Amino acid sequence: MTGPVPASPTEDADFVDVAILGGGLAGLTLALQLRQRDPSLAVTVLERRAHPVREAAHKVGESTVEIGAHYFADVLGLREHLETEQVRKYGLRYFFTDREYDVQDCSEMGVSKLLPTPSWQLDRGRFENFLGDRAREMGVDFRDQAVVRTLDLSDTDAPHTVAFDHAGDRRVLKARWVVDASGRAGLIKRKLGLAMANDHDCNAVWWRIDGQSDLDQWSDDPRWRERFAPARRVNSTNHMCGPGYWFWLIPLASGSHSLGIVCDAKMHPLETMNTFEKAMDWLRTHQPRVHEALDKPEYTLQDFLFLRHFSHGCKQVYSRHRWALTGEAGLFLDPFYSPGSDFIAISNTYVCELIGKDRAGDAIAPYAEIYQQLYFSFYENTLTLYQDQYPIFGHPQVMPIKVLWDYVYYWSLLAPLFFSRRQADLSILARLKPAFAEGRALNLAMQALLREWGTRDATPDLRQARAYDQYQVEWCREMNGGLTDELDDAAYLARTQRSIAGMRQLASEVLALARAAIPGIGDHGLDTLLAEHDSRAHAPMLPADWFAPAAEAAEPSTRLGPRLSREAAAV
Repeated sequence: MTGPVPASPTEDADFVDVAILGGGLAGLTLALQLRQRDPSLAVTVLERRAHPVREAAHKVGESTVEIGAHYFADVLGLREHLETEQVRKYGLRYFFTDREYDVQDCSEMGVSKLLPTPSWQLDRGRFENFLGDRAREMGVDFRDQAVVRTLDLSDTDAPHTVAFDHAGDRRVLKARWVVDASGRAGLIKRKLGLAMANDHDCNAVWWRIDGQSDLDQWSDDPRWRERFAPARRVNSTNHMCGPGYWFWLIPLASGSHSLGIVCDAKMHPLETMNTFEKAMDWLRTHQPRVHEALDKPEYTLQDFLFLRHFSHGCKQVYSRHRWALTGEAGLFLDPFYSPGSDFIAISNTYVCELIGKDRAGDAIAPYAEIYQQLYFSFYENTLTLYQDQYPIFGHPQVMPIKVLWDYVYYWSLLAPLFFSRRQADLSILARLKPAFAEGRALNLAMQALLREWGTRDATPDLRQARAYDQYQVEWCREMNGGLTDELDDAAYLARTQRSIAGMRQLASEVLALARAAIPGIGDHGLDTLLAEHDSRAHAPMLPADWFAPAAEAAEPSTRLGPRLSREAAAV
């Protein structure tokens, strides 16, 4: 069977292989990925806004983590731009400072040095301008100020039809494939009634200012300034955490600072922060040191926006009738661990796989269904990291454990799958199914355990000044660095099994700690899941210094926590 004849824009200007509705981060990166895979593809991107956009554009999604960063840098080949025009970040950093002015007296979690696998802060305006220019250089027909007016989706082999206004004229585009990357406008989602709510009820407000606040100057205490040296705190994606909320500070390469409050809707109503004045008043109460640092006349307000119930699912994202949704047009989780770019990378890759199979003449219906099941499973499993967990976000002992666990879960399963280019390898995925099922069960039990621990210990001591340095945990460096390893199938599967063993070990250690802290706490199924695990046969995972008595932990220490060989580490 032969595939469809490739479109030739010079022969038929009204017909293209792929029409992408939306020229933001998801749409432009998809266009680049499609053209890289098949330079003969005729791809048109329709974007409502004029290009170039201003720098520090008013969009969320400025922080990347490993999957998204790898997608931009290595899959799309944009590393030079990221290294020279964006901010290399010192990871995600967490402060447990609710209602505390003296930040040096509170606990902090982050890295003192860069982990091996890089990530960046994105000035979205600068990045999308670059993506638009790159897309045009690669032969993408990128039309800005193009407003879609009607969309007729075909359920036969006939092309889809998109009518849009551009340069003062009504134009019509015929396309074999239509991909909705229009963000929350959700053109296909609204047309087909695909919107689906979830139970993660959180809101967000965010704004940007001219200039950046240097977090290292928030205290004169030399121990504060040195405890994560040589890292510069300002270059992290900083999270100021408290019960039911977190506040972000993200530096942008254009010199602006991106700021935002994300909160549980029941614990912190949106109406208490839905203007700039209200948001600053809210900060004065909940993060007084942050408020003082930002309440300066030189920090001119650039913009302000809020969003109610930002997290959402979708009933369908890939269709056998040659349409798809990607980015926020499909689903969105939560910005706490910056997964937005990750899910753009994963979804765009599945869309490319489907279009490639269609071009090769393969029946795409079964693949559309399988890829969608996989994508939804990644979404549903990742959602468990956030849903119902906001009440414990301010706990200075439980949250560092949760963050460590959540990283292990991510570095063990989802991140290696994408880095190794196996996310669409159905043969490998079938062999990985037991490991993913066990990882999911362990994670569900751990999230419940941590939630009970954090909510039962409702008034923890915030003034312990612990420094939770992930860089000094050797297996963290090993797992993070191992993401870029090139492994054959046997070695990849063996590493996955070691990762699951590491998850079991970490779960057993956390359960023991929780029982010591809260006598009578439930095991949430962990006793059964760990029944055959011998913790004595595995190197310890939790750094001993993190859980020493407060007085001992406050003393300067040269200990690095457990140091594991690469063979013994759970990677």
